[in-house]
Amino acid sequence: MAKMWEPINWEQVRRILVIRLRSIGDTVLATPVLNSLRRELPWAEIDIALEAWVAPLLEGLEGVGIQSIGADAAARIRAAARLKKRRYDAVINLHGGSTSSTLAAATLAEYRLGFAHYRFPRTYTHLYGSPADLWGTDQLHSVEQQLAILGLAGLEVDRGERTSLPHNIAAEAAISERLGHATRPIALIHPAAAYETKQWPAENFARVAEDLASRGFRVVLVAAPNEVSVLEAVRRAANCEIAAFNDLTLPEVTALARRAEIFVGNDSGIAHIAAAVGTRSVVIFGSSNRVHWRPWTSAPSEIVFEEFACQPCPGDRCRVYGEPRCILSIPISNVTNAITHVLEK
Repeated sequence: MAKMWEPINWEQVRRILVIRLRSIGDTVLATPVLNSLRRELPWAEIDIALEAWVAPLLEGLEGVGIQSIGADAAARIRAAARLKKRRYDAVINLHGGSTSSTLAAATLAEYRLGFAHYRFPRTYTHLYGSPADLWGTDQLHSVEQQLAILGLAGLEVDRGERTSLPHNIAAEAAISERLGHATRPIALIHPAAAYETKQWPAENFARVAEDLASRGFRVVLVAAPNEVSVLEAVRRAANCEIAAFNDLTLPEVTALARRAEIFVGNDSGIAHIAAAVGTRSVVIFGSSNRVHWRPWTSAPSEIVFEEFACQPCPGDRCRVYGEPRCILSIPISNVTNAITHVLEK
C-alpha cells in the first residue's frame, strides 16, 4: 500500500521545477504535465530542466521557462547551483535517475516529488508508490505515467491530455526556404532508430517512399547527422525523387513535421514530434513497448508490428534470435495498408 503523505498546499506554491532529462521523445511526452500545471496552477511560475541538446525543442512554449542541463560533470554542478538560486517551492521529477534526483535535492525545495523506485529516495519529501495507484492498471502510456504524479499529489489531471510543441517562426521560414515552391503534399519519413531492434530496413522504406510518391506526395527524409548513411541507403534503393535532410535543428524538424500531411517512421522521438503537431502517422514497432510508446495524438494514426512473445525487450540487441526478427519480419504491405487507412480517416 502506498504511504499517505502530507497534502501539498498547492495554493502557496509559486515556483515549480519539472525535471525531465534524456531524449527527444521523453521531452515531447512531458508536455502534458506542463499543460496540466499551467491550467491547474495559473499563478505559478513553471520551469522545466532538460538536456541542453534537446532544450531547443520546447523553447517558446507558452508559460514555461527552460533550464538547460549540460552533459559533463562540471556543467551539471553549475546547473545544480543555478537551480538552487531559483528558490523553487516544488520540484516534480519525471525521470528518477541519479542525475535528476541529485538536481532535485540540490534545489532544497519544500516539496520534492517522485516515485518510490527513484534513485536516492531519501532526497524526496513525497514519494508515491506507482502510477497504477491512480489509474488502477500498470498498462499505461508514458504520458499517463507522468500525469499520475500530479494526480497522486492532489491536482486534477485529464488522462487524455495531449502533447504540444511551440511554433517557431524562424524555423518555419527556414523550412519553407529549404522546401522551395512545393505544390505537392509532403510525406515525411524518418527511417533511422536508436537500436537495430527498432529499425525497419532501408530497402523497405524505399518501397514505402515509392508508394507515397505514386499517391502524389513529395517524399522527404529526415535524420540526425550521424544517421546520414540510412538516408543514403533509402535514396539509393528508391526509384523515385526524394529530398533528404540531416542537418535540421529540432525546431526545424518540428516545423517540417507540421507541414507534412503524413509521417511514416520507426518508433522514435521524431514520431512523437509528428504526433504532437497533429500530423497523421504510421509508426513501425519492433522491440519497444507499444502500450507505453504508441503515438499520443488525436490525429489519425496506426502502429504496425508483428507479435512476438519476447516483446517488449531492452532493445539493445536481440537475445532470442540473434537478429531482430520482430522488426525485420514486418511486411511492406502492412505499412502501405496502414498508410491507406490513416489517409482515409
